[in-house]
Amino acid sequence: MELENMMNHKLKFVLLASLLPFTVSAAQELTPWYVGAGLGVNNYEHIATQNGQDDPYAWDVFAGYMFNDYFGAEIGFRDLGNADWTDAKGINNDAGVKGSTLGLVGIWPLANRWSLSAEAGAMYYSLENTQNGTNKYSSNDFAPYIGAGVGYNFTDNLKLQAKYRRYENLDDTDFNTIEADSNYWGLELSYRFGSPAAAAPVAAAVIAAAPVDSDNDGVYDDKDQCPATPVTHKVDSVGCTIYENVKNKEDVGSIQFANDSAVVKKVFYKDIERLANYLNKNPEFTVEIAGHASNVGKPDYNMVLSDKRADAVAQILVEKYGISKNRVTSNGYGVTQPLVAGDSKEAYAANRRIEAIVTTTTKQPVLK
Repeated sequence: MELENMMNHKLKFVLLASLLPFTVSAAQELTPWYVGAGLGVNNYEHIATQNGQDDPYAWDVFAGYMFNDYFGAEIGFRDLGNADWTDAKGINNDAGVKGSTLGLVGIWPLANRWSLSAEAGAMYYSLENTQNGTNKYSSNDFAPYIGAGVGYNFTDNLKLQAKYRRYENLDDTDFNTIEADSNYWGLELSYRFGSPAAAAPVAAAVIAAAPVDSDNDGVYDDKDQCPATPVTHKVDSVGCTIYENVKNKEDVGSIQFANDSAVVKKVFYKDIERLANYLNKNPEFTVEIAGHASNVGKPDYNMVLSDKRADAVAQILVEKYGISKNRVTSNGYGVTQPLVAGDSKEAYAANRRIEAIVTTTTKQPVLK
């Protein structure tokens, strides 16, 4: 009945939605493309910190593409500013790094238009150094970088971010005169193209009135206490999977007897003890001790003998190892279920036995 009501609600929703103006469905949405620029300060490690200082101002321009709301790629150009210092030989150096970047960005939206970001990529940089104001040289190479940021969306298009980036191995690879890393702090302003689709008031009213069943289990989301049940499972009135106990039989071993005997040999007590420990660990399990006999003598006599063998093992389980009587049954099957066929001594020895068959209980979902 509830599923039928849900289908009626959905039908009403489709009919009402078909009456909306065409302009609603044609409304433009935000595109995955964006552009931006940033300004900040940069500090070169290992060079300007000794007998020198940074010209700290750095800037960048960039463009990006969002694959989804959380993940995208970005290209750009960055100028990390200059550093002035005097080296151990008394030479004055004025070095700067700039170059193109390519990286991946991750976005974690937060409440009230805030978000966190992380990025990683590589910069193909050009390091230029001027010594004593006249001797100029440059070097090109790749350097990895990572970054993190906090952003705020003024509108759906316009976003301001506070950024930190760490650059590694901004080295002079041609002359081996400079080895530097870099820390950048700055602000970036970006613009995402497109505009959000405007929801018509009548559409909002229709959507609010239409119940939703996200996991298609026949229970609406406002009543569904298990919102991710598999579609193949039967569910109860609050949308949770219905389970049933399924019994399975498991052969956990056997012990053998001497000819025409129902006396349990001491060597097999360890096997009975292991069975008792297994039952104690699983108090919901039960066990059948099934007695058997070899095909020697009269069938009626062998049936009685197999009963005695099963009773003997069951008695040890109950009296010696404390397993409850209501969990242990014993039955004799005589020669009707031979383990090894034939009339050889080996067959007779193998068939003079008991088998312990444990009935286990497992919980399984009820399927539609």
